[in-house]
Amino acid sequence: MRKVAIYGKGGIGKSTTTQNTVAGLVELGKKVMVVGCDPKADSTRLLLGGLAQKSVLDTMREEGEDVELEDVMKTGFGGALCVESGGPEPGVGCAGRGIITSINLLESLGAYEDRQEVDYAFYDVLGDVVCGGFAMPIREGKAQEIYIVVSGEMMAMYAANNICKGIKKFAEQGGVRLGGLICNSRKVDREEELIENFAKRLGTQMIYFVPRDNIVQKAEINKKTVIDYAPDAEQAQHYRNLAKAIDENDMFVIPDPLEIDELESILMEYGLFD
Repeated sequence: MRKVAIYGKGGIGKSTTTQNTVAGLVELGKKVMVVGCDPKADSTRLLLGGLAQKSVLDTMREEGEDVELEDVMKTGFGGALCVESGGPEPGVGCAGRGIITSINLLESLGAYEDRQEVDYAFYDVLGDVVCGGFAMPIREGKAQEIYIVVSGEMMAMYAANNICKGIKKFAEQGGVRLGGLICNSRKVDREEELIENFAKRLGTQMIYFVPRDNIVQKAEINKKTVIDYAPDAEQAQHYRNLAKAIDENDMFVIPDPLEIDELESILMEYGLFD
């Protein structure tokens, strides 16, 4: 089983990218499990057609420790297995702890065992790696491959660089590696060239450039992935291409994060500070 975590700045489109990539993978015949690691519990809604997913933490609060795998896992588009970690009650506790609790519970319930015949486990992880809980898939080797969703916007690149620092910190003890950057385009000037340059400086690759298209928002309004909502659309093919690129990827590295002045020099070179 390949264990993949998707990171990136909040609002960059991690959940949308993850779910559309998973849709592409199940079309390839892969068995995929998605573990949403966001307190909003919205990492699987497009795969489930908007069906409200009862989170692991909500289930445990209601039922205690006596939880079955079927209580927290639903089957979505193409047979994708969907789990949401959830979060604490508002104003109480640490959301990062929910990830730790959820992954430990899934392990104890046998979600990762060979009998599940799962080819991929995807973790859709909230935001940056500033919190130990959200860094758990990296820190404890729960994820082996990391992909960072980024754009040509300044803060998205700052976040990606910080995430690379987290990967480098835990690479030796957990064996985690960076598989590449996914550019979720915001139509910034020279964006594709910028992210390719950024990836090269980090020692990795831009594994795919996903163009911006309003059909993504239309699909989300209809509670579907683009592949499900408009399978013949050009954007659906881009997500299929991304899924194939990840499936065939063999470039996994320990990144070399940039110093702030190096990062800012790239941004200035491409006119982001003009």
